[in-house]
Amino acid sequence: MPGLRSSPPALLLLFLLAVPRGSRAGQALEPGSRSAAAAARVALQYRNCQAGSLGGLRALGQVRKATLKNIPESGHKYYLQFSTEDYRTGEDAGNCLATVLYPKKKSRPVVSIKCSHTKDQKEIQEEDNRFYQRIRHQSKPITANNIPDSYGNIEPALEPVWALAVAGSSSIMWEKSTETLGYFLAQVKSVRQWIRKDDFLEFDYTVLLHEMPTQEIISCHMRLTWLPGRPLKVKHFCASEGHGAEEGSGAESGSAAAPSAEKGASF
Repeated sequence: MPGLRSSPPALLLLFLLAVPRGSRAGQALEPGSRSAAAAARVALQYRNCQAGSLGGLRALGQVRKATLKNIPESGHKYYLQFSTEDYRTGEDAGNCLATVLYPKKKSRPVVSIKCSHTKDQKEIQEEDNRFYQRIRHQSKPITANNIPDSYGNIEPALEPVWALAVAGSSSIMWEKSTETLGYFLAQVKSVRQWIRKDDFLEFDYTVLLHEMPTQEIISCHMRLTWLPGRPLKVKHFCASEGHGAEEGSGAESGSAAAPSAEKGASF
């Protein structure tokens, strides 16, 4: 789609309009600074979970420009320009402009993000459908542990399961992030697929998140449902959060074939 590929100038204009000017313009940050990279990563985590697309998953490339502004009564707001990579292949995936506000009150970061694309929407939809069909055509429900393994390897048959974990855990990492704490997906400790009567895919995951800079490993349970072209639905509970469950992007829908009493932790 040529229109998508011609969008960087428009994105740059939006960025120039968004960046504050004048005496209260804020502080220019080194693009390679930890705080700039962390804010850009939060913006991408938000985008990955909101997009709900396995073929469109992105990782951070390089931060090209970053500005920090202190907004009284609200918090610190980052204005960012950065490149991205395809999460699986590492190829260029386009540029993004984003703002990330870390509220003074204890709540999730507020993100606004706009990206250009090197793949058109049809390509992304085709990749999503290939992932979906690979899972649907398994001879039995998927169960697996330790993805990737201790050598960093992922079995080809489990690549769609890992991609779903990346998309789903992005919701958790975005919600938990603060200006001083960030998260990476370290490993899928366990995953179990539930057979449903509708077309949605449903999984229970236990994922391990690497908290930075504390180096702590946080264990989270995640219930995820997905159908290409529909929003990704995530509910999660992390071990460090006490006994209150947190809901991610959307509630569960549809009916599972297995009785609810057999479906592990309830939310």
